[in-house]
Amino acid sequence: QVQLVESGGGSVQAGGSLRLSCAASEYTVVSSCMGWFRQAPGKQREGSAVINTDGSTRYTDSVKGRFTISQDNAKNTLYLQMNSLKPGDTAMYYCAADQETARLRWGCTPVLGLFVPAYWGQGTQVTVSS
Repeated sequence: QVQLVESGGGSVQAGGSLRLSCAASEYTVVSSCMGWFRQAPGKQREGSAVINTDGSTRYTDSVKGRFTISQDNAKNTLYLQMNSLKPGDTAMYYCAADQETARLRWGCTPVLGLFVPAYWGQGTQVTVSS
């Protein structure tokens, strides 16, 4: 059974940093487009960053220049380094692996709806205070 397990969330002050991890079991992170998504209370889930099978990355404008997505293939783990955090980054953060059929059509993109998840993690909470 495929499992994606996030960790690393917590509470920080604005300007601080956190590194999220997503450990995969029964699944190989390098085999698909992997992404980080977030959902704030009362808002729709939105994409933050994705990394493709060739290591290329894409970010949404709201996190570009502050967040870095990466993966360790030996550890089969996905990461999200978050710097210069803002209160607006407060959300539940989820990792996901995409469906290949959607990727063949739309590419590896952080836009939900074009990124069609095959698997989700359970989420990890990030809270940024001012």
